[in-house]
Amino acid sequence: MAIKKSDLYSSLWASCDELRGGMDASQYKDYVLFMLFIKYISDKYGNSEDFAPPVVIPEGAGFQDMVALKGNSDIGNLINIQVIQPLIDANSRLGRSDFPDFNDSNKLGDGAAKVERIGNLIAIFESPALDFSKNRAENDDILGDAYEYLMRHFASQSGKSKGQFYTPSEVSRIIAKVIGISPDNSIAATTAYDPTCGSGSLLLKVAAEAGKHITLEGQEKDVTTAGLARMNMILHDFPTATIMSGGEGTLVKPRFLDGEQLRTYNYVVANPPFSDKTWSTGLALGEGGSGDRYQRFSWGVPPPKQGDYAYLLHIIRSLKSTGKGACILPHGVLFRGNAEAVIRQQLVRSGLLKTIIGLPANLFYGTGIPACILVLDKENATARNGIFMIDASKGFKKDGPKNRLREQDIHRIVDTFSRLDESDPRYARLVPVEEIADPKNDYNLNLPRYIDSSDPEDLQDIDGHLRGGIPERDLDALGNYWTVMPGLRAALFQPSNRPGYADLKLLITELKATIFSHPEFTAFTTEAQQLFADWRAATVPLLKALELGGHPKPLIEAIAEDLLAAFKDAPLLDAYDVYQHLMDYWAATLQDDAYLIAEAGWIAGTLPREIRQVKNKEGKLIWLEKEDFRQGKRRFKSDLVPAELLIARFFKAEQDTISDLDGLLASLQQELDEALEENSGEEGLLAEVIEGEGDKQKITAKAVKARLKVIGRDADYAEERQALFDYADFLTQQSEAKALLKAAQDDLDAKLLAKYPTLSEDEIKTLVVDDKWLASIAAAVQGELDRVSQTLTGRIRQLAERYETPLPKLIDDVYRLAARVEEHLKAMGAVWN
Repeated sequence: MAIKKSDLYSSLWASCDELRGGMDASQYKDYVLFMLFIKYISDKYGNSEDFAPPVVIPEGAGFQDMVALKGNSDIGNLINIQVIQPLIDANSRLGRSDFPDFNDSNKLGDGAAKVERIGNLIAIFESPALDFSKNRAENDDILGDAYEYLMRHFASQSGKSKGQFYTPSEVSRIIAKVIGISPDNSIAATTAYDPTCGSGSLLLKVAAEAGKHITLEGQEKDVTTAGLARMNMILHDFPTATIMSGGEGTLVKPRFLDGEQLRTYNYVVANPPFSDKTWSTGLALGEGGSGDRYQRFSWGVPPPKQGDYAYLLHIIRSLKSTGKGACILPHGVLFRGNAEAVIRQQLVRSGLLKTIIGLPANLFYGTGIPACILVLDKENATARNGIFMIDASKGFKKDGPKNRLREQDIHRIVDTFSRLDESDPRYARLVPVEEIADPKNDYNLNLPRYIDSSDPEDLQDIDGHLRGGIPERDLDALGNYWTVMPGLRAALFQPSNRPGYADLKLLITELKATIFSHPEFTAFTTEAQQLFADWRAATVPLLKALELGGHPKPLIEAIAEDLLAAFKDAPLLDAYDVYQHLMDYWAATLQDDAYLIAEAGWIAGTLPREIRQVKNKEGKLIWLEKEDFRQGKRRFKSDLVPAELLIARFFKAEQDTISDLDGLLASLQQELDEALEENSGEEGLLAEVIEGEGDKQKITAKAVKARLKVIGRDADYAEERQALFDYADFLTQQSEAKALLKAAQDDLDAKLLAKYPTLSEDEIKTLVVDDKWLASIAAAVQGELDRVSQTLTGRIRQLAERYETPLPKLIDDVYRLAARVEEHLKAMGAVWN
């Protein structure tokens, strides 16, 4: 049985994290990612018949050779000398610093503890699900996605100073898209460079956008992280990428040169260390950067303790005459003064700075400060007379302690950039150089100077509070609703007794019903539902066409783009919000299902599997997954077709019987609880049979039977005897109902197990596509329609309640109530002057 992608990733992480023990995540990641690397190259190239495979695996240096070492008392040393060293000797691109030391007792422990830890780590990667021999790198890259998953989790746990080896994949994707690389403008000789490449994720995202094997080059100061990057390139099927490392770093000793000059590239991307305080160590820079042999600082020398512009100037120098680049920098580069202000003025006047994209705070693992993407373009730079600014700082979701860009945030940024879309001036606008150069701005590029993305203030109207009436100004602010439903405003409001104010025509309690029943609102809802219905009709055949060996990623991309396009012009709805619902469902459910179908097919992916039981840390047996249904003591789950879908279509009568019995049991339990409550206490008729204390009190049939035997037919206990008989009757009914319920559940479970193997592929497709996938997405889209109506209703209710009672009436009410209180006090004899 194929394993779901989410199960694969989460089990990988959980297993690795549990084995980590006291080791820092930033160190343990080196061992885990090496295991992923050795497993991948062993699967992909271990039996290669190529004359010159990209990675050579010497005899005895593969993953299975590591498996054979499990339990060996010298396992750490043997991995070093029998596996890692031969790999290095056979592959010139690999170095010893690329790999961790498996014999390091400080990290892995001593003696038996080390042997066990390494053996357990190897065992994690023996899973049949981790077979990378057929990894589809160009389409559905399970390996690459697993690598990203592990890297993100390691980065999140590696602490403030150690998480910088990883650029969040969402930011990398934006950069790869805004530099403009695509299959149409790329060839093998197209070059991309990252001067501070970390683990290489940015370069790989650029390569993914190119859609082919372009030339990748990167430099990384930290030798261990450079090793990660080299492994990452091989894992993503880019074994020919060149990653250089060195203690001096790119600014002091750039490793990619053509003669005495910096090599230039078609595309340069970077996420350099923010505000590097040691960037100039080792550089002897004179006035105007005269000491720099690569002429990078002719616009000015950045401050010694702020290296951001140093990296940016290196990128500009590394671009070809028509090259394009993008760099992640802290927001401070947009407005800091002194030497940076001089450089920034030159940058603006050069025309090289095409776009600034402001990102949310707390996205990056090494820092919580907000950052921005500076997009550079040398092509037609001299004719460029403005900078396109995007303030995307408010689009994100919380993800543990960090913020994370959603799919809709990525899409909106890229769409706005590619179209130079200024339709929402609170999000983006093209700012002329003249405005930036104006003395009031003086080349300050801080986005709030040019884009006001703040939420409008909800102003209180003093005259409205004094004299009543809803300000027309507040109603006008709902203009997008009245444009779509012009008659609704007239149905809800009438002019007040003075200009500029309106009164609600109806009771506040009637608001929702009036809005929902208005023909214009009904027409709006119907139109939106029809948009979804049209998309659904076009999407069902595409989803049902997914087959064994298919490619889910292109499929979700296609249907998601169609959904976005379908709602692009829908009034009152944000198409990106609708799109996000689909992408959320993809991440939560649809992705796993689609990969299961692609790997196992519709029928095999539907057959129930027995849910595994494992021992937790305390040695107790626990179920590994949520129970779906059971037959006897065995529990089963169908990944594609949950039991409730099958029940809804084929076993409604059986489910109704179970629901009725559940209701009966609930009713009987209520009777028992009431009888217990009424007859408890020292003088209660059931006091003698109650066991336990407080909310744990209970009465058993055995205790009732024993008490009836004690009191016999004694007339003095007639009331107690009757109470005992009544309670015993309820217990008997409860026991009988439980037996019936168990029999009904067992019957339904047996029918379910018998039904699954008889389902045809067409039936499965209907259950999965119609009843599961699209029903869930339809409910989410309906939620967006509900949100529109709730927002309108809520705002009108708020305004109506705010100005419902003017101040004079409040004062009158106070006097009236005070007079009533005084009369009551007088009646009680309390009189004062």
